Amino acid sequence: MEIVAVDLGGTNARFAVAELHDDRRPALGQVHAYRTADFSGLPAAWAAFARDLGRAPPPIASIAVAGPVDGALIRFTNNDWTIRSATIAQELGIERIALHNDFAAMAAAVGVLDGDELVPIGGPEGPLPAEGVTTVLGPGTGLGVAQLLRRRGRRIVLPTEGGHIDFAALDGFEETLLGRLRARHRRVSVERIVSGPALADIHETLAMIDGRAIVPRDDAALWQAATGGDDPLAAQALDRLTMALGAVAGDLALAHGANAVVITGGLANRIEARLRSPLFHDRFRAKGRFEARMAQLPIRLARHDQAGLLGAAAAYQEDERT
Repeated sequence: MEIVAVDLGGTNARFAVAELHDDRRPALGQVHAYRTADFSGLPAAWAAFARDLGRAPPPIASIAVAGPVDGALIRFTNNDWTIRSATIAQELGIERIALHNDFAAMAAAVGVLDGDELVPIGGPEGPLPAEGVTTVLGPGTGLGVAQLLRRRGRRIVLPTEGGHIDFAALDGFEETLLGRLRARHRRVSVERIVSGPALADIHETLAMIDGRAIVPRDDAALWQAATGGDDPLAAQALDRLTMALGAVAGDLALAHGANAVVITGGLANRIEARLRSPLFHDRFRAKGRFEARMAQLPIRLARHDQAGLLGAAAAYQEDERT
């Protein structure tokens, strides 16, 4: 069986024909990527995909969307596209649409990744537990969080808004950072501290404490400075972000009753060395009476070039099993 897997973000729309199989994970065909700014909406991008595919696309699409998908009208944060869930299949000229939150799709992808695509960065070696809850999280524009429940051969994804729980400061620096952010926001969620854009606020707070001038930089330039090794203050800011990520990952694992944790996304893969270090693991394990339990949780870093597309296809495949 073939479907079209679609990964819709604020900047790019990616399409691929996916073959679904009863006995193994979906197989993705050639990926077609388009800048959303170049198209008026999904139907126009779909038409470009159909043209470039060179044949009629399959009549079913599984779409991962960067945002909630439970309303009649889906809006995007970083572009002016909208999707009307009741009419989008007709607009695309196909028979059926399945819509998934993008991070729910990411968790579905984690459920079908091979062992060498789940790189150990902490805890016991070996495969992930065959039963139980895996906490899946990944910093990006925000902080995506989902639960992957493995039960009796099923893989059930439970979407969450875990990135929007309140941030808990754990030391003096984080108290200062929290105070600065509270002056600008009514409440401060964890994704205000653990996400790509959060690096700038952490960097500015460190500069303020040191009495240094704050030189604004865009997110990409600051991340490059932090990972490049030639800007100590930017690197210190990234260390602090990693520490906060460790604390949040541990809190979420406890709240979920998880027996494994998987961290996903391009930003996480850029800081793999830090995720292997005490910066992350000391905070992850520092949960009082549960410290010994936290040390026994396997922690993995997910690696797949097209996890969003794979997840869109895997989510549809799993739904068809029910």
